[in-house]
Amino acid sequence: MSILERVKASIPALPPAEQRVARLLLLDARAFASLPVSELAERSHVSKPTVVRFCRSVGYDGLTDFKRKLAGSVNEGVPFVHRAVDEDDKPGDLIVKVIDNAVAALLHYRNEAAGLAFERAIVALAAAGSKGRRVEFYGVGNSGIVAQDAQHKFFRLGLNTAACSDGHVQLMSATMLQAGDCAVIISNSGRSRDLMDAAEIARKKGATTIFITASGSPLAVMGQSTGQVLLAVDHPEDYDRYSPMVSRLLHLIVIDILSTGVALRLGPKLRPMLQEIKRNLRSKRYTS
Repeated sequence: MSILERVKASIPALPPAEQRVARLLLLDARAFASLPVSELAERSHVSKPTVVRFCRSVGYDGLTDFKRKLAGSVNEGVPFVHRAVDEDDKPGDLIVKVIDNAVAALLHYRNEAAGLAFERAIVALAAAGSKGRRVEFYGVGNSGIVAQDAQHKFFRLGLNTAACSDGHVQLMSATMLQAGDCAVIISNSGRSRDLMDAAEIARKKGATTIFITASGSPLAVMGQSTGQVLLAVDHPEDYDRYSPMVSRLLHLIVIDILSTGVALRLGPKLRPMLQEIKRNLRSKRYTS
């Protein structure tokens, strides 16, 4: 859990005075990290020792320790690389925190994912594959890497696929799409102008556009229009984090679900080709 999540979960167990300190923190964590104890006490309507007791109640050595770690989580710095870690974490702590954070996000998404939206996306992708239509994957930055992974998974199923991470190439690619083709737009923030432009062109060309992005974002709004598919992926990771981790894992999981669903729909005719691919790959391995 992050510091703010830990404090929020602890509120019911805190004395009333310490609850006031907690609510002040949650109201403006950045200001809390920079204000002196006297100001914190005055704004919370508590004594200065109460502020220190609050910090200890939520698991820290005192106000100095708490503010130092809080500042790291709300300002730029090492913890901004990953929402769960602190600057003084040992490798063993990093293993537990990073993995637990990822597992928690995956389990949360498992419970929140919309099965009907996945069904619509799988049907559209399988139809494009069976008819030899184009399936294009668009992403920029970190999402561009996910798009490449998606292209790799789907081209092995015999689909006519491509991955584009350059904004100009995306526009050219979207311009050549037609009805029956699919464009899969992958974006953590859902605010990339390049992707919004490419998605709009793909829609006008009659292609089915599948959006893998955060709900409520501009791209998600586009995905709710007629004939489009929104696969909303929400998580507690800020979209402007230096090194997004959880979002990338969730997007890769979505691609795995889609590729598995399409493989099942394409059916037995896939098996001979996949077996031949595997046989041919064996010749590329070193032997003992």
